[in-house]
Amino acid sequence: MFRHSEDKKPVALFLGLTALDFVVYFAVDNFWLFLGYWVLMFIPKGLIAPWNHHHQHCMTFKSPALNRLLELSYGLHTGMTTHLWVLHHVLGHHVNFLDQTKDESRWRRKSGARMGVIEYSLNVAVTSYYRAFLVGKRYPKQQRIFLTFTTLTFALVAALAIYRPIPALFVFILPMISTLIYTSWVTYDHHAGLDSKNQFAASYNIMNQWFNYLTGNLGYHTAHHYKQGLHWSKLPALHDEIAHQIPDECMVKSTFDAFLPDDPVVEADVAEPTPVDHKLAS
Repeated sequence: MFRHSEDKKPVALFLGLTALDFVVYFAVDNFWLFLGYWVLMFIPKGLIAPWNHHHQHCMTFKSPALNRLLELSYGLHTGMTTHLWVLHHVLGHHVNFLDQTKDESRWRRKSGARMGVIEYSLNVAVTSYYRAFLVGKRYPKQQRIFLTFTTLTFALVAALAIYRPIPALFVFILPMISTLIYTSWVTYDHHAGLDSKNQFAASYNIMNQWFNYLTGNLGYHTAHHYKQGLHWSKLPALHDEIAHQIPDECMVKSTFDAFLPDDPVVEADVAEPTPVDHKLAS
């Protein structure tokens, strides 16, 4: 059922959180509990976003139907629906990240000046669906999947809002909006300020293992751009192979370094990188 066994635990956790959302939606009737739940779940839902990102690069299940169901769960948590990342990020940003006139997650203004993090976050979040749609014009099959399942996701949210407006607002609608903005905010630190045509010098890397444990090795960002279809569990090994080509200034600290020790919490996956099929999985 799974293409990579490493995905079993995170998927089980995220589906469990989806089940919890529906329990809260149906069972709770207190406004302040809804408000508290939204605030309490802000960081956990934010941490689901990188795993949704990984899934859109390398589909989790062998079955397309199971992938669509998982993407519905991810969409309700993060505001990023089926194939939004495929179009905006995989077929957009990864193709154009070295060209700030085209990058779907561009951090430069048209004037050439660097955006601030708030401007960037709002710009990427607000334009994400439109830019994905524009990329989809070049990939009609992927765009049909994006439009079909995005419509179904929003229809479900609308039905939930009609049935129980306040629960739907705090359990689904606000988290979808806030997590989309939060995700855009954290991506600012992946590339902002690195205006280079050298792919090894155009991404920041974070080696803190707490950060990489919680985000599925997203800190190995140069390796991720080097082979974007490689499964997240194999990124540390690929990073070791290309580390000599990454400039020192692209190796940075994270917020985690101020609060958490840089100690491994899991055994690093040191499997050799495998050839990547860059055709999108169904």
